[in-house]
Amino acid sequence: MTSSHRHALFCGLISLAVLPLLTACENSATSMIVENKDHALVLIREQPYFWSDKVEQYIVVSRLPTCQRRIKIHQDSVAMNPVDVYDAGPLLWALRQGGQWYLASTERCQVQDWNNSGNRPPGPAVGNFERRDGKTVFTLIADPAPSPNP
Repeated sequence: MTSSHRHALFCGLISLAVLPLLTACENSATSMIVENKDHALVLIREQPYFWSDKVEQYIVVSRLPTCQRRIKIHQDSVAMNPVDVYDAGPLLWALRQGGQWYLASTERCQVQDWNNSGNRPPGPAVGNFERRDGKTVFTLIADPAPSPNP
């Protein structure tokens, strides 16, 4: 066996040894469909390093063809705190994860932190993003009437 063959074999074995560690990282995107596939809120969770206990999170607000934007929100733990979603008006939703609140608008194509001093939902619960059986899912609580398009 030549030196180059031994090197290639060594690199291949190292790659196989590292592969299970890399697959432990979370990389998920879960949608809350509003009216159809072109109108949704999407929670993206990315764990860039398997040794990290933190997950980067993004909300995508999408109402095609007018709006589609990915906005970074606060980090969360690998275990995942559920994200509760509430109706907050036409094309507007309030999201709560732990003590952090956000407002997400598909009319203005924005997501922003919200200082909800009363810590009360602005409207009825729509559903929540949560971990179930090792996967991030969206669970619809009720079948709310769709917000009218402007």
